[in-house]
Amino acid sequence: MQKVVNAPECPECAAQVSLESDARVSEIVECLDCRSELEIASVAPPSLTVAPEVEEDWGE
Repeated sequence: MQKVVNAPECPECAAQVSLESDARVSEIVECLDCRSELEIASVAPPSLTVAPEVEEDWGE
């Protein structure tokens, strides 16, 4: 397990979200406080956005 190095705020509840040292842009993480799925927008400086909802296309 990698050590935690960054702790940006959750855009939903403002809780600190720990990121692993090998975190990458576009990776999805979860806020442990509000359970929101978040997307890593930047690693330097660390920032998060709410992850987009995945919609079914049903082959259309």
